[in-house]
Amino acid sequence: METIAKTPKYNLNEEQEKKLILREYRSLLRLLRTKLKTKPGGKEQIRAAFQMAAEAHKSMRRKSGEPYILHPIAVAKICVEEIGLGVRSTICSLLHDTVEDTDITLEDIQREFGSEIARIVDGLTKISNVIDVNASKQAENFKKILLTLTDDPRVILIKLADRLHNMRTLDSVKRESQLKIASETVYVYAPLAHRMGLYNIKTEMEDLAMKYLEPETYREIARKLAETKRERTRYITEFIKPLKEKLDQNDLKAEIYGRPKSIHSIWTKMKKKGVSFEEVYDLFAIRVIVDSPPEKEKEDCWKIYSMITDEYTPSPERLRDWLSNPKANGYEALHTTVMGPEGKWVEVQIRSKRMNEIAEKGLAAHWKYKEGTTDESRFDKWFQQIREMITSQDTDGIDFLQDFKTSFLAEEIYVYTPKGDVKMLPVGSSALDFAFSIHSAIGVKTIGAKVNHKLVPISHKLRSGDQVEIITSNKQKPSEDWLGFVVTSKAKGRIRDALKEEKRKVAEDGKYTVQRKLEGMDAAFSQYNIDELVQWYKLQSPLDLFYQVAVKNIDLKDLKDFKVLGDKIEVPKPIKPVTDPKTEFIPLHQNLPNKKDAELIIFGESSDKIVYNLANCCKPIPGDDVFGFVTTGKGLNIHRTNCPNAAKLLANYSHRVVKTKWAKNKEISFLTGLKIVGLDDVGVVNKITNLISGEMKINISAITIEAKEGLFEGNIKLFVHDKEELDALVHRLKELSGIESVERYDT
Repeated sequence: METIAKTPKYNLNEEQEKKLILREYRSLLRLLRTKLKTKPGGKEQIRAAFQMAAEAHKSMRRKSGEPYILHPIAVAKICVEEIGLGVRSTICSLLHDTVEDTDITLEDIQREFGSEIARIVDGLTKISNVIDVNASKQAENFKKILLTLTDDPRVILIKLADRLHNMRTLDSVKRESQLKIASETVYVYAPLAHRMGLYNIKTEMEDLAMKYLEPETYREIARKLAETKRERTRYITEFIKPLKEKLDQNDLKAEIYGRPKSIHSIWTKMKKKGVSFEEVYDLFAIRVIVDSPPEKEKEDCWKIYSMITDEYTPSPERLRDWLSNPKANGYEALHTTVMGPEGKWVEVQIRSKRMNEIAEKGLAAHWKYKEGTTDESRFDKWFQQIREMITSQDTDGIDFLQDFKTSFLAEEIYVYTPKGDVKMLPVGSSALDFAFSIHSAIGVKTIGAKVNHKLVPISHKLRSGDQVEIITSNKQKPSEDWLGFVVTSKAKGRIRDALKEEKRKVAEDGKYTVQRKLEGMDAAFSQYNIDELVQWYKLQSPLDLFYQVAVKNIDLKDLKDFKVLGDKIEVPKPIKPVTDPKTEFIPLHQNLPNKKDAELIIFGESSDKIVYNLANCCKPIPGDDVFGFVTTGKGLNIHRTNCPNAAKLLANYSHRVVKTKWAKNKEISFLTGLKIVGLDDVGVVNKITNLISGEMKINISAITIEAKEGLFEGNIKLFVHDKEELDALVHRLKELSGIESVERYDT
């Protein structure tokens, strides 16, 4: 769903627009040609849906100025061409925004197209404003969506197509909307696409999000990929040639080609390994797709693996066997990394045509191949786990979304019970997660575990292939710190329930204390008086009040200032918050910009008079792309848009985000850090400090240099005025002989 633009940004007259809409509609029908042959009356229904949507949206425009109806048609085309959905999904795609944005009702859709289509459109309507979670009500909405997902996954697949089209046309919206939508996409939708097995869509979403969140890095990597394209093509041809000959000799029908890695995955690798673009060894992957009957698929894939490793030496620790154990989203393949010509590592992916279709089209292809089989698929198990999570959990929107993300959108590992049964858990799971996956009653009593027969603490992170035995004790009770190292929603939910139960027991003493205090003042121990106290102390619930009294965080002596009228207490004004002595409260002036397009200017003489902090997680400096985030109690925090926490903040709390930019000011300096790696040569420290302090007149706050086996690594903290000055310094440092890399880090 998109907001309607006020000013069109393109110039087509009414006649040209009609032709454009008709051309797009006909192109959609062409994509559906084969599916319409097996669906009597399908073409008429699609025409009816198109006419209904075109009429309903006729006065609406997209941000770019285009007629709005082009958006639902584009979403329908993505569903058919890129996800592999059919006629019913096309009808739902065409109608997906009508109930929310126009006068059309769900009843109209049900009357015209039946209850199945109405149910999917209802699911799409509910999902449209859900991810921007700012109230506990949103958790309920999100749960409804997930229930619709497990009931009919087409809702999520169409929603992913809708989001992909919005990302493809994000240039037309304002910068702050770009940041919010891109963050939301990388935070929830890309992992969801991955989990649905839609790798191409996941990759494109990540790349497009990066284009808006980290534009400079994105452009730089795109430029370098374009520059090295010819060289890569030559190398791929050379790499493939002997393999093609081997396949022909063995009568194996297989396609073999190379494709570049995505910009986002290259950037992730550069950050993870701390290397430059030139040092990322697998900028592309080679794909071998064999045409085999189902009964020979595995055998042929392993045969091809054998041929490849005969030709090129494999890296043993880089073999990934998803033939024997497919991923939870149905992905099957063999991945290996081999040493190719010129001493370059190359990733090779081997799969059958059927496996490739599942890898490209995910869930939709999975259903196609499932028909006629009795297997309970991994998707079905996944949906069942989601149902359990939804029906058993009572958490707020943000926690719920975070739990869902870590439990159901992460990559998975396979762990074994002592009897050899396999359990599938998300990456990052601890021994305690494993205990809760067996049974909640075991989880709450867990005191330790044996992993591969060695004793480990309950926080021990598990790896694929581990065999785990849980050790329990009846005296064990869950504690708050358990929430810090479990990742599955089941474990988190059960721990929270147990802690709440414990809190209730403690709160009983506080309840009795409050009752005595009120009755001693001749006031009633009534719901009205309890609610007044909860509000006075700025707490969430009576349970919190009783608990805080029981653990002596609240002193009821404050009540001496209260008046009693009849049996009701009268709260003195103003209402006073409970302050945590560890929290520093910073006043936030009431002049935050409230106009839609207003910008808060920070630093310098022209800056707005407002109190703010520079966030410690990313240490912004003037010139960085930043946004302001209003925190509860601590005023305004300024974060970089590529801060590790940015995606979560922008996706979950966009209502607290303030558009922010820097004013020029050369009077103030900011602490930042540089990590320098190079050859351990005589005088290298002198060269670096001379350049920084002597030539560029930049103050050094601290410097540490460690040399090891001919290389040195230096960490330098220094004070710069802005990003421009820092970039100039980085450029000059890289020009020094023997310097391998210079990276900024957050001090």
